[in-house]
Amino acid sequence: MKMKYAISALYFFVAGSVIGQQAEWSGDVSHSQVGFSVRHMVISNVKGGFNDFALTVKSSKDDFSDSQISLTIQMASINTANEKRDNHLRNEDFFDVKKFPEMKFTSTNIEKLKGNKYKLTGDLTMMGKSKSITLDVELGGVTKDPWGNTRAGFSLAGELDRRDYGFTWSKNLDTGGLVVGNMVKINCDIELVKKK
Repeated sequence: MKMKYAISALYFFVAGSVIGQQAEWSGDVSHSQVGFSVRHMVISNVKGGFNDFALTVKSSKDDFSDSQISLTIQMASINTANEKRDNHLRNEDFFDVKKFPEMKFTSTNIEKLKGNKYKLTGDLTMMGKSKSITLDVELGGVTKDPWGNTRAGFSLAGELDRRDYGFTWSKNLDTGGLVVGNMVKINCDIELVKKK
């Protein structure tokens, strides 16, 4: 009888461990984009992104509704397709990458909405300041690639006020408005690969 109870207890322990086991995913940088856009002289948008970043996602649910997300961006990897502008963005007027080489995002909550839509909230740390932001997320789908890897795709969008992180550099236009807008739009397309 004791053996029977011991076997039953072991079964439920193992089954519980399997059910609650977290899957870990990593970002495929070559098929992902961490991008932004900001108004230039009021009339247009300048777009850019970061080429060097690391992303991990842990989730025990197939629909990602309990995801724990961690993103680290190397600030020197900024790319707006203009070398002079990128060097300006790296200096003390903007990101000051020598003093603040990384930007980090850590999720604090994810809310599943209807269908494949989510609200993702987390702490974004940049220039030594940490603020909570919320992003709109859309799950593009989950599939197997030709090499047997499981992949998932997401699109994320949001907005932040750069002044919240100490970015105040700009110039006033004679016609009103700023050379560099204060609101920055976030647009990301992320492809994840599940660790085997």
